[in-house]
Amino acid sequence: MGADPLREVLVMAKPTGPRCNLRCDYCYYVGKSADFAAEKKPGRLSDALLERYVAQRLAASPGPVTHFEWHGGEPTLLGLDWYKRLVRLQKRLCPPGRRITNGLQTNGLLLNEAWATFLRDEGFSVGLSLDGPEDCHDAYRRTVEGGPSHARALRAFGILEAAGVFTNVLCVVSKANAGRPVEVYNFFREIGVKRLQFLPLVTPTVGGKGAELAEGEGAAVPDPHPLAAGREEFGDFLCKVFNLWIEADVGRIVVQAFDEALRPIHGVAHSLCVHRETCGDVAVLETDGSFYACDHYVDPAHRLGSIVDNDIATLSADPRLIAFGVAKRGSLATYCLSCEVLSSCNGGCPKDRISPAPDGSGLVAWFCPSWKGFFGHARPGLEALSVHMKAGRPLRDFNQTVSISASH
Repeated sequence: MGADPLREVLVMAKPTGPRCNLRCDYCYYVGKSADFAAEKKPGRLSDALLERYVAQRLAASPGPVTHFEWHGGEPTLLGLDWYKRLVRLQKRLCPPGRRITNGLQTNGLLLNEAWATFLRDEGFSVGLSLDGPEDCHDAYRRTVEGGPSHARALRAFGILEAAGVFTNVLCVVSKANAGRPVEVYNFFREIGVKRLQFLPLVTPTVGGKGAELAEGEGAAVPDPHPLAAGREEFGDFLCKVFNLWIEADVGRIVVQAFDEALRPIHGVAHSLCVHRETCGDVAVLETDGSFYACDHYVDPAHRLGSIVDNDIATLSADPRLIAFGVAKRGSLATYCLSCEVLSSCNGGCPKDRISPAPDGSGLVAWFCPSWKGFFGHARPGLEALSVHMKAGRPLRDFNQTVSISASH
């Protein structure tokens, strides 16, 4: 199987590894700290490796825009000066006629006006984690000392908005907030969120530890995280939020789940790896230069090599990475192949396929009933929206006339 020479693999760089100033009860990554210590990985990306990474990333990108993503752990632990040096480095290495963009995922605890001014002036997009009202957020998102974090995250959102930083709010849907969709969505409306992502908590576990998909005959099938919502509860959450959104917020608030549901209806490819047919084009870079197939598969079995010994272009074309991505489609249960929402769902993330299919034909996503219910529920409204868009009418003028009844 040959690699597409124009295929670009995006890279999620973890410059602080799993280090974080929160201890979220549902985090799938902070537990990697023990692995880092055992493998003697450094606690941060060195300046030498950073320069090597930026140069290789630019060389591997066809352009004209090369995007860098900075995740963690908590990447702001490196301090504002580190990111100022990063931007200077990027500008020095950027070829003529090319443009660089950056994205930063953060819990917001360390952000202040100086950070916001820098992020705005340098064109960073920011993903800010916020799980809704105070009690929902603080139920599982506590500091290292065990204290609440909602007030500081909310303050960060206000600072970013006041500075005009392009901000996405990421809300993990768990047992703490899944039963309160209207309250959660109205909270985000009231504080002025314009871009919103609802991330279902699954984080499959075996014996209480984060685990990848079980492989091999007789291998143990992971359980969902104990804080995960019920299999149909997440779908009910999305349906109730969708009803509010389609009636009043089209063109005012972008909700990632609704955008993804619209795409196959509108004849546009999925942008989110969870719902694409194949995956394997969002790799991970760790602090020692190790290059992994996926953020949820940072383990020895999915380590493709290192940018110390190789370059990103070669690592991105590794047949193992391509096979990893294609396996998402190839491992679908027969039950999924005949599903009426297959083009919308595509089986979800492989790590979440931990439930036996109703017909016994394999494993399906833990939230299979939720995705099936939501995509079916949203379709009439999104079909009307697609017609509206194809007619060239402004999104904000959309007037939903299709009757939408709750399917849960």
